[in-house]
Amino acid sequence: ERSNLAGVRHILLVLSGKGGVGKSTISTELALSLRHSGKKVGILDVDLCGPSIPRMFRVQDNDVHQCDSGWVPVFVDQDKSISLMSIGFLLEKPDDAVVWRGPKKNALIKQFVADVAWGDLDFLIVDTPPGTSDEHISTVEALRPYKPLGAILVTTPQAVSVGDVRRELTFCKKTGLRVLGIVENMSGFVCPHCSECTNIFSKGGGEELAKHSGVPFLGCVPLDPQLSQSLEEGRDFIQEFPKSSAFPALAHIAQQILDGMSQQSS
Repeated sequence: ERSNLAGVRHILLVLSGKGGVGKSTISTELALSLRHSGKKVGILDVDLCGPSIPRMFRVQDNDVHQCDSGWVPVFVDQDKSISLMSIGFLLEKPDDAVVWRGPKKNALIKQFVADVAWGDLDFLIVDTPPGTSDEHISTVEALRPYKPLGAILVTTPQAVSVGDVRRELTFCKKTGLRVLGIVENMSGFVCPHCSECTNIFSKGGGEELAKHSGVPFLGCVPLDPQLSQSLEEGRDFIQEFPKSSAFPALAHIAQQILDGMSQQSS
């Protein structure tokens, strides 16, 4: 029997021990960057209590339909170059809270992995909740047979955030998940008027962690009002704001993922 993930070439997990560091932002912009490189991308949103991916693509009012092989993901565009699956599509009301114990969450994650008809994808990006427990173990175990490419860890520069991400590195080692690299998000604010960079959350914590841990540092993404605006309105930041200070950082991260994929294939 053909698995629903049989047509997926590479699986990436976006992780962080901490909430509010921008995992969904990085997942969204990475998907858009890869799409502009000619790749077909899916995003599996396993943040069951805070599903924000549908909103970031402005498809939160769409419904999920069934086909012979399971759930049909929600497509963002007519070309079907980005497809999404999230519990956000399954809630009766957008403000409904998911008040579930671990076993029910774990069962839905396994169902998401087994029962979504992704078709052929170059990349499946898995956007995870904060932490290192139930949902993470279930996700990694469910995906293990499909040999995920690895994990991208997201942090903000300050020491409190970096400490939590250090625990996520330990989680990756314990579960045998390869770390593709660390992204330092919200790394300074570049003033749109004078171009001066202000390090609101200090600077360099993610890069320092990568150096000490011996994993690649993928880059710093600055705070950018245009990026925030595009996510709020469900617009394509990569296409609309090529002159933004965050654009080269996001493009560089995507290129490193593509380079790593090419090396693995060769």
